[in-house]
Amino acid sequence: MSYKSGRHFLQIPGPSPVPDRILSAMSYQTIDHRGPEFAELGQEVLAGIKRIFKTDSPVVIYPASGTGAWEAALVNTLSAGDTVLMCETGQFATLWHELATKLGLEVEFIPGDWRHGADPQAIEARLKADSEQRIKAVCVVHNETSTGVTSRIPEIRRAIDNSNHPALFLVDTISGLASADYRHDEWGVDVTVSGSQKGLMLPPGISFNALSDKALAAAKQARLPKSYWDWQPMLASNATGYFPHTPATNLLFGLKEAIHMLEVEGLDQVFARHQRHAEATRRAVRAWGLEVLCLNEHEYSPVLTAVVLPDGHDADRLRRVILERFDMSLGAGLGKLKGRIFRIGHLGDINDLTLLGTLAGVEMGLSCAGVPHQAGGVQAAMSYLADT
Repeated sequence: MSYKSGRHFLQIPGPSPVPDRILSAMSYQTIDHRGPEFAELGQEVLAGIKRIFKTDSPVVIYPASGTGAWEAALVNTLSAGDTVLMCETGQFATLWHELATKLGLEVEFIPGDWRHGADPQAIEARLKADSEQRIKAVCVVHNETSTGVTSRIPEIRRAIDNSNHPALFLVDTISGLASADYRHDEWGVDVTVSGSQKGLMLPPGISFNALSDKALAAAKQARLPKSYWDWQPMLASNATGYFPHTPATNLLFGLKEAIHMLEVEGLDQVFARHQRHAEATRRAVRAWGLEVLCLNEHEYSPVLTAVVLPDGHDADRLRRVILERFDMSLGAGLGKLKGRIFRIGHLGDINDLTLLGTLAGVEMGLSCAGVPHQAGGVQAAMSYLADT
Protein backbone atom coordinates (compact mmCIF):
# COMPACT_ATOMS: atom_id res chain seq x y z
CA MET A 1 0.00 0.00 0.00
CA SER A 2 1.23 3.49 -0.82
CA TYR A 3 1.67 6.07 1.92
CA LYS A 4 -1.30 8.37 2.49
CA SER A 5 -0.56 11.78 3.90
CA GLY A 6 -2.65 13.28 6.66
CA ARG A 7 -4.61 11.36 9.27
CA HIS A 8 -7.13 8.64 8.64
CA PHE A 9 -10.68 9.77 9.44
CA LEU A 10 -12.18 7.02 11.61
CA GLN A 11 -15.84 8.07 11.56
CA ILE A 12 -17.46 4.79 12.40
CA PRO A 13 -19.69 4.73 15.50
CA GLY A 14 -17.00 3.00 17.53
CA PRO A 15 -14.28 2.19 18.13
CA SER A 16 -13.78 5.94 18.16
CA PRO A 17 -10.42 7.70 17.70
CA VAL A 18 -8.21 7.54 20.82
CA PRO A 19 -6.91 10.97 21.93
CA ASP A 20 -3.16 11.42 22.27
CA ARG A 21 -3.51 12.02 26.00
CA ILE A 22 -5.09 8.61 26.48
CA LEU A 23 -2.54 6.92 24.20
CA SER A 24 0.23 8.50 26.28
CA ALA A 25 -1.35 7.32 29.52
CA MET A 26 -1.63 3.79 28.16
CA SER A 27 2.07 3.79 27.27
CA TYR A 28 3.11 3.83 30.95
CA GLN A 29 5.16 0.84 32.00
CA THR A 30 2.96 -2.00 33.19
CA ILE A 31 2.87 -2.29 36.99
CA ASP A 32 2.37 -5.14 39.43
CA HIS A 33 -1.37 -5.73 39.60
CA ARG A 34 -0.93 -7.11 43.13
CA GLY A 35 1.14 -4.19 44.39
CA PRO A 36 0.11 -1.04 46.30
CA GLU A 37 0.50 1.25 43.28
CA PHE A 38 -2.14 -0.73 41.41
CA ALA A 39 -4.53 -0.60 44.37
CA GLU A 40 -4.46 3.20 44.16
CA LEU A 41 -5.18 3.06 40.42
CA GLY A 42 -7.95 0.51 40.92
CA GLN A 43 -9.69 2.52 43.62
CA GLU A 44 -9.45 5.70 41.54
CA VAL A 45 -10.97 4.25 38.37
CA LEU A 46 -13.64 2.28 40.25
CA ALA A 47 -14.75 5.48 41.97
CA GLY A 48 -14.46 7.59 38.82
CA ILE A 49 -16.45 5.30 36.55
CA LYS A 50 -19.35 5.44 39.02
CA ARG A 51 -19.52 9.19 38.39
CA ILE A 52 -19.70 8.60 34.63
CA PHE A 53 -22.60 6.16 35.09
CA LYS A 54 -24.14 8.58 37.61
CA THR A 55 -24.48 5.93 40.27
CA ASP A 56 -23.56 5.40 43.89
CA SER A 57 -23.68 1.63 43.41
CA PRO A 58 -20.80 -0.64 42.35
CA VAL A 59 -19.55 -0.80 38.77
CA VAL A 60 -17.78 -4.02 37.77
CA ILE A 61 -14.98 -3.69 35.19
CA TYR A 62 -14.15 -6.70 33.00
CA PRO A 63 -11.25 -7.27 30.58
CA ALA A 64 -13.74 -7.98 27.79
CA SER A 65 -15.78 -6.57 24.95
CA GLY A 66 -19.35 -5.40 25.41
CA THR A 67 -20.57 -8.87 24.48
CA GLY A 68 -18.94 -10.20 27.63
CA ALA A 69 -20.71 -7.57 29.72
CA TRP A 70 -24.02 -8.60 28.08
CA GLU A 71 -23.43 -12.16 29.23
CA ALA A 72 -22.35 -11.05 32.71
CA ALA A 73 -25.55 -9.04 33.15
CA LEU A 74 -27.68 -12.09 32.32
CA VAL A 75 -25.83 -14.89 34.11
CA ASN A 76 -25.56 -12.96 37.37
CA THR A 77 -29.28 -12.18 37.61
CA LEU A 78 -31.18 -15.05 35.96
CA SER A 79 -31.66 -18.81 35.96
CA ALA A 80 -32.16 -21.32 33.16
CA GLY A 81 -35.69 -21.19 31.78
CA ASP A 82 -36.38 -17.66 33.02
CA THR A 83 -38.34 -15.45 30.64
CA VAL A 84 -36.89 -12.11 29.54
CA LEU A 85 -38.57 -9.40 27.49
CA MET A 86 -36.46 -7.75 24.77
CA CYS A 87 -37.20 -5.23 22.00
CA GLU A 88 -36.10 -5.51 18.37
CA THR A 89 -34.53 -2.09 17.87
CA GLY A 90 -31.66 -3.15 15.62
CA GLN A 91 -28.75 -5.51 15.08
CA PHE A 92 -27.33 -5.28 18.59
CA ALA A 93 -30.67 -5.90 20.27
CA THR A 94 -30.95 -8.93 17.97
CA LEU A 95 -27.51 -10.21 19.00
CA TRP A 96 -28.31 -9.80 22.70
CA HIS A 97 -31.49 -11.82 22.05
CA GLU A 98 -29.40 -14.57 20.43
CA LEU A 99 -26.96 -14.62 23.34
CA ALA A 100 -29.79 -14.88 25.88
CA THR A 101 -31.31 -17.79 23.94
CA LYS A 102 -27.99 -19.65 23.90
CA LEU A 103 -27.82 -19.30 27.70
CA GLY A 104 -31.10 -21.19 28.04
CA LEU A 105 -33.37 -18.23 28.67
CA GLU A 106 -36.85 -17.91 27.17
CA VAL A 107 -36.91 -14.66 25.19
CA GLU A 108 -39.99 -12.73 24.17
CA PHE A 109 -38.94 -10.33 21.43
CA ILE A 110 -41.21 -7.35 20.80
CA PRO A 111 -40.85 -6.79 17.02
CA GLY A 112 -39.65 -3.49 15.63
CA ASP A 113 -38.85 -1.81 12.31
CA TRP A 114 -35.27 -0.74 13.19
CA ARG A 115 -36.32 2.90 12.76
CA HIS A 116 -37.79 3.45 16.22
CA GLY A 117 -36.65 2.82 19.76
CA ALA A 118 -38.18 0.44 22.25
CA ASP A 119 -41.88 1.20 22.72
CA PRO A 120 -42.69 2.00 26.39
CA GLN A 121 -46.42 1.37 25.81
CA ALA A 122 -45.80 -2.07 24.32
CA ILE A 123 -43.54 -2.98 27.25
CA GLU A 124 -46.12 -1.77 29.77
CA ALA A 125 -48.93 -3.70 28.06
CA ARG A 126 -46.92 -6.93 27.98
CA LEU A 127 -45.95 -6.64 31.64
CA LYS A 128 -49.55 -5.94 32.68
CA ALA A 129 -50.63 -9.04 30.79
CA ASP A 130 -48.05 -11.13 32.66
CA SER A 131 -50.32 -11.90 35.60
CA GLU A 132 -48.10 -14.78 36.76
CA GLN A 133 -45.03 -12.50 36.63
CA ARG A 134 -43.06 -15.01 34.58
CA ILE A 135 -40.98 -12.24 32.99
CA LYS A 136 -37.90 -11.80 35.15
CA ALA A 137 -36.14 -9.01 33.24
CA VAL A 138 -36.72 -6.33 30.61
CA CYS A 139 -33.64 -5.83 28.41
CA VAL A 140 -33.33 -2.71 26.24
CA VAL A 141 -30.57 -1.22 24.10
CA HIS A 142 -30.27 2.48 24.95
CA ASN A 143 -28.37 3.74 21.90
CA GLU A 144 -28.73 1.28 19.03
CA THR A 145 -25.42 1.58 17.18
CA SER A 146 -26.75 -0.12 14.06
CA THR A 147 -29.56 2.40 13.47
CA GLY A 148 -28.81 5.71 15.18
CA VAL A 149 -31.93 5.40 17.35
CA THR A 150 -31.89 6.14 21.09
CA SER A 151 -34.58 4.50 23.20
CA ARG A 152 -36.30 6.60 25.89
CA ILE A 153 -35.03 4.86 29.01
CA PRO A 154 -36.85 7.06 31.61
CA GLU A 155 -40.16 6.41 29.85
CA ILE A 156 -39.51 2.67 29.85
CA ARG A 157 -38.74 2.82 33.56
CA ARG A 158 -42.10 4.54 34.12
CA ALA A 159 -43.80 1.88 31.99
CA ILE A 160 -42.35 -0.87 34.20
CA ASP A 161 -43.43 1.00 37.32
CA ASN A 162 -46.94 1.61 35.93
CA SER A 163 -47.34 -2.11 35.37
CA ASN A 164 -46.51 -2.87 39.02
CA HIS A 165 -44.26 -5.64 37.73
CA PRO A 166 -41.12 -6.77 39.64
CA ALA A 167 -39.00 -7.44 36.51
CA LEU A 168 -35.39 -6.34 36.56
CA PHE A 169 -34.45 -3.57 34.13
CA LEU A 170 -31.26 -4.26 32.12
CA VAL A 171 -29.94 -1.63 29.70
CA ASP A 172 -27.14 -1.72 27.12
CA THR A 173 -25.54 1.70 26.74
CA ILE A 174 -22.36 0.43 25.11
CA SER A 175 -22.36 3.24 22.55
CA GLY A 176 -24.27 5.73 24.69
CA LEU A 177 -22.11 6.09 27.79
CA ALA A 178 -20.18 9.37 27.94
CA SER A 179 -21.79 10.56 24.69
CA ALA A 180 -25.51 10.57 25.47
CA ASP A 181 -27.05 11.59 28.77
CA TYR A 182 -27.38 8.50 30.96
CA ARG A 183 -28.37 8.23 34.62
CA HIS A 184 -28.18 4.73 36.10
CA ASP A 185 -29.57 5.57 39.54
CA GLU A 186 -32.09 8.26 38.62
CA TRP A 187 -33.57 6.15 35.81
CA GLY A 188 -33.93 3.09 38.02
CA VAL A 189 -31.79 0.73 35.96
CA ASP A 190 -30.74 -2.52 37.64
CA VAL A 191 -27.83 -3.49 35.39
CA THR A 192 -26.24 -1.14 32.87
CA VAL A 193 -23.89 -2.65 30.30
CA SER A 194 -21.21 -0.59 28.57
CA GLY A 195 -17.79 -0.72 26.90
CA SER A 196 -14.61 1.26 26.57
CA GLN A 197 -14.36 1.94 22.84
CA LYS A 198 -17.10 4.50 22.24
CA GLY A 199 -17.69 7.66 24.29
CA LEU A 200 -14.92 6.76 26.73
CA MET A 201 -12.46 7.16 23.82
CA LEU A 202 -10.43 4.06 24.68
CA PRO A 203 -9.48 1.07 22.52
CA PRO A 204 -11.73 -1.98 22.81
CA GLY A 205 -10.93 -4.28 25.69
CA ILE A 206 -12.78 -3.34 28.86
CA SER A 207 -16.48 -3.46 29.63
CA PHE A 208 -18.75 -2.64 32.54
CA ASN A 209 -21.75 -3.72 34.58
CA ALA A 210 -23.22 -0.96 36.74
CA LEU A 211 -25.39 -2.56 39.41
CA SER A 212 -28.32 -1.78 41.69
CA ASP A 213 -29.25 -3.21 45.10
CA LYS A 214 -32.08 -5.10 43.39
CA ALA A 215 -29.62 -6.66 40.93
CA LEU A 216 -27.30 -7.68 43.77
CA ALA A 217 -30.24 -9.31 45.55
CA ALA A 218 -31.22 -11.16 42.36
CA ALA A 219 -27.65 -12.42 42.01
CA LYS A 220 -28.05 -14.40 45.25
CA GLN A 221 -30.85 -16.42 43.63
CA ALA A 222 -29.51 -16.66 40.05
CA ARG A 223 -28.53 -20.16 38.96
CA LEU A 224 -27.07 -19.73 35.48
CA PRO A 225 -23.49 -21.05 35.50
CA LYS A 226 -20.76 -18.47 35.79
CA SER A 227 -17.13 -18.27 36.80
CA TYR A 228 -15.21 -15.55 34.98
CA TRP A 229 -18.33 -13.31 34.93
CA ASP A 230 -19.26 -13.81 38.59
CA TRP A 231 -19.85 -10.46 40.31
CA GLN A 232 -19.10 -11.70 43.82
CA PRO A 233 -15.32 -12.29 43.59
CA MET A 234 -15.01 -9.09 41.56
CA LEU A 235 -16.78 -7.01 44.19
CA ALA A 236 -14.83 -8.61 47.01
CA SER A 237 -11.46 -7.81 45.38
CA ASN A 238 -12.60 -4.37 44.17
CA ALA A 239 -13.21 -3.33 47.78
CA THR A 240 -9.45 -2.86 48.14
CA GLY A 241 -8.76 -1.77 44.56
CA TYR A 242 -7.76 -5.16 43.20
CA PHE A 243 -9.24 -7.71 40.78
CA PRO A 244 -9.55 -11.50 41.22
CA HIS A 245 -7.83 -12.11 37.88
CA THR A 246 -5.33 -10.22 35.73
CA PRO A 247 -6.83 -6.82 34.85
CA ALA A 248 -6.23 -4.82 31.68
CA THR A 249 -3.69 -2.64 33.50
CA ASN A 250 -2.73 -0.29 30.71
CA LEU A 251 -6.32 0.19 29.60
CA LEU A 252 -7.06 1.21 33.19
CA PHE A 253 -4.32 3.85 32.90
CA GLY A 254 -6.20 5.08 29.84
CA LEU A 255 -9.55 4.92 31.65
CA LYS A 256 -8.19 7.10 34.43
CA GLU A 257 -7.21 9.74 31.86
CA ALA A 258 -10.51 9.42 29.99
CA ILE A 259 -12.51 10.02 33.17
CA HIS A 260 -10.34 13.06 33.91
CA MET A 261 -10.86 14.49 30.41
CA LEU A 262 -14.63 13.99 30.57
CA GLU A 263 -14.89 15.63 33.98
CA VAL A 264 -12.70 18.60 33.06
CA GLU A 265 -14.97 19.29 30.08
CA GLY A 266 -18.02 18.48 32.21
CA LEU A 267 -20.49 15.73 31.36
CA ASP A 268 -23.28 18.19 30.58
CA GLN A 269 -20.98 19.96 28.10
CA VAL A 270 -19.95 16.62 26.60
CA PHE A 271 -23.60 15.71 26.03
CA ALA A 272 -24.41 19.15 24.58
CA ARG A 273 -21.43 18.91 22.20
CA HIS A 274 -22.63 15.54 20.93
CA GLN A 275 -26.19 16.82 20.45
CA ARG A 276 -24.90 19.82 18.52
CA HIS A 277 -22.75 17.73 16.19
CA ALA A 278 -25.61 15.28 15.63
CA GLU A 279 -27.96 18.10 14.63
CA ALA A 280 -25.36 19.54 12.25
CA THR A 281 -24.99 16.11 10.65
CA ARG A 282 -28.74 15.66 10.20
CA ARG A 283 -28.97 19.11 8.57
CA ALA A 284 -26.27 18.06 6.12
CA VAL A 285 -28.12 14.83 5.32
CA ARG A 286 -31.37 16.67 4.63
CA ALA A 287 -29.60 19.26 2.50
CA TRP A 288 -28.23 16.43 0.37
CA GLY A 289 -31.83 15.28 -0.13
CA LEU A 290 -31.16 12.00 1.68
CA GLU A 291 -33.09 10.37 4.52
CA VAL A 292 -32.14 9.88 8.16
CA LEU A 293 -33.00 6.32 9.18
CA CYS A 294 -34.44 7.28 12.59
CA LEU A 295 -38.03 8.43 12.18
CA ASN A 296 -38.75 9.90 15.62
CA GLU A 297 -37.01 13.20 16.36
CA HIS A 298 -37.23 12.43 20.10
CA GLU A 299 -35.10 9.33 19.47
CA TYR A 300 -32.33 10.86 17.35
CA SER A 301 -28.96 9.57 18.47
CA PRO A 302 -26.26 12.06 19.52
CA VAL A 303 -23.68 9.36 18.81
CA LEU A 304 -24.19 8.55 15.13
CA THR A 305 -26.46 9.24 12.18
CA ALA A 306 -27.59 6.42 9.88
CA VAL A 307 -28.26 7.59 6.31
CA VAL A 308 -30.56 5.78 3.85
CA LEU A 309 -29.40 5.67 0.23
CA PRO A 310 -31.85 5.87 -2.68
CA ASP A 311 -33.08 2.55 -4.08
CA GLY A 312 -30.63 1.00 -6.51
CA HIS A 313 -27.53 2.46 -4.85
CA ASP A 314 -25.19 0.35 -2.73
CA ALA A 315 -24.09 1.97 0.52
CA ASP A 316 -21.12 -0.40 0.79
CA ARG A 317 -19.86 0.75 -2.60
CA LEU A 318 -20.17 4.36 -1.45
CA ARG A 319 -18.20 3.59 1.69
CA ARG A 320 -15.51 1.86 -0.40
CA VAL A 321 -15.20 4.87 -2.72
CA ILE A 322 -14.89 7.24 0.25
CA LEU A 323 -12.25 5.05 1.89
CA GLU A 324 -10.19 4.76 -1.29
CA ARG A 325 -10.47 8.40 -2.35
CA PHE A 326 -10.47 10.24 0.98
CA ASP A 327 -9.05 7.78 3.54
CA MET A 328 -12.19 7.91 5.69
CA SER A 329 -14.00 4.97 7.29
CA LEU A 330 -17.78 5.11 7.71
CA GLY A 331 -20.01 2.55 9.41
CA ALA A 332 -21.62 -0.19 7.35
CA GLY A 333 -25.26 -1.21 7.39
CA LEU A 334 -25.64 -4.29 9.61
CA GLY A 335 -28.06 -7.19 9.39
CA LYS A 336 -31.17 -6.37 7.40
CA LEU A 337 -29.77 -2.89 6.67
CA LYS A 338 -26.64 -4.15 4.88
CA GLY A 339 -26.02 -2.20 1.70
CA ARG A 340 -28.98 0.12 2.33
CA ILE A 341 -27.46 2.60 4.79
CA PHE A 342 -24.16 4.02 5.93
CA ARG A 343 -23.45 5.36 9.40
CA ILE A 344 -21.60 8.56 10.30
CA GLY A 345 -20.02 8.42 13.74
CA HIS A 346 -19.79 11.75 15.56
CA LEU A 347 -18.77 10.65 19.02
CA GLY A 348 -15.87 10.87 21.39
CA ASP A 349 -12.90 13.12 20.68
CA ILE A 350 -14.46 15.28 17.95
CA ASN A 351 -14.79 19.01 17.32
CA ASP A 352 -16.42 21.25 14.70
CA LEU A 353 -13.59 21.01 12.18
CA THR A 354 -13.39 17.23 12.49
CA LEU A 355 -17.10 17.00 11.78
CA LEU A 356 -16.95 19.38 8.83
CA GLY A 357 -14.05 17.41 7.35
CA THR A 358 -16.11 14.24 7.75
CA LEU A 359 -19.15 15.74 6.04
CA ALA A 360 -16.99 17.12 3.24
CA GLY A 361 -15.66 13.61 2.65
CA VAL A 362 -19.20 12.26 2.48
CA GLU A 363 -20.38 14.98 0.08
CA MET A 364 -17.44 14.46 -2.25
CA GLY A 365 -17.93 10.70 -2.01
CA LEU A 366 -21.58 10.96 -3.01
CA SER A 367 -20.48 12.74 -6.18
CA CYS A 368 -17.67 10.30 -6.92
CA ALA A 369 -19.98 7.30 -6.44
CA GLY A 370 -22.75 8.77 -8.56
CA VAL A 371 -25.32 8.81 -5.78
CA PRO A 372 -28.13 11.29 -6.59
CA HIS A 373 -28.00 14.17 -4.13
CA GLN A 374 -28.06 17.93 -3.88
CA ALA A 375 -24.99 20.01 -3.05
CA GLY A 376 -24.85 22.08 0.11
CA GLY A 377 -24.81 19.61 2.98
CA VAL A 378 -21.48 20.84 4.31
CA GLN A 379 -22.66 24.45 4.02
CA ALA A 380 -25.84 23.63 5.96
CA ALA A 381 -23.83 22.05 8.76
CA MET A 382 -21.30 24.87 8.75
CA SER A 383 -24.02 27.53 9.00
CA TYR A 384 -25.61 25.72 11.93
CA LEU A 385 -22.30 25.30 13.77
CA ALA A 386 -21.34 28.94 13.19
CA ASP A 387 -24.67 30.10 14.64
CA THR A 388 -24.58 27.87 17.75
